[in-house]
Amino acid sequence: MQKLHIAPTRLTPEILFSPEENVFLIRGVSSPEDVRALYYPVVEWFRTFINETLQKEGSIYTPENPLKFQTDLTYFNSSSAKFIYDIFSELKRLPPLGIPIVIEWFHDEEDIDMKEAGIDIASLAEMEFIYIQKKKLMPDERTKGTL
Repeated sequence: MQKLHIAPTRLTPEILFSPEENVFLIRGVSSPEDVRALYYPVVEWFRTFINETLQKEGSIYTPENPLKFQTDLTYFNSSSAKFIYDIFSELKRLPPLGIPIVIEWFHDEEDIDMKEAGIDIASLAEMEFIYIQKKKLMPDERTKGTL
C-alpha cells in the first residue's frame, strides 16, 4: 500500500503512515479549520490499510516487530480527538486476529493534560498505550550544535 504523508502546518500535524517502514506517526498540533477535510482521507486510508492487512495470508508484523503507532501531539482540539479515536478504533481490529501492535503516546513531562488525554482515548478505544514522557530541553541544550 502506498504510504501517506501529510506535511505539517501551523494548525495541522504531520501524518506519516508507511507500512513498509513500519512507521505510523501523527506529530505536532492538530487544530485544523476544516477537521473533516484533513482527517476523512486519513481515516479512509487507515481503514483500507487495515482491511488489506487482514486479507493477507502472512503479516510482516510479529511479536518481535509489532505494528508501531506513535502519537506525538503538543495540542489537539476536540474535533481532532474524534478522528484520532476513529483511527484507534480501526487499529483495534488487528490484535484479535494475531497482529501485534504497540501504541506510543508521547507527552511533554510538564503536560499532564496531554497524558490524561491519551489515557482517556485509550480507555474509550479499550486499548493499551505506552506513555512516553519527553524531557524539556534547557535553553543551552536547544542551541548545542548550532551556530
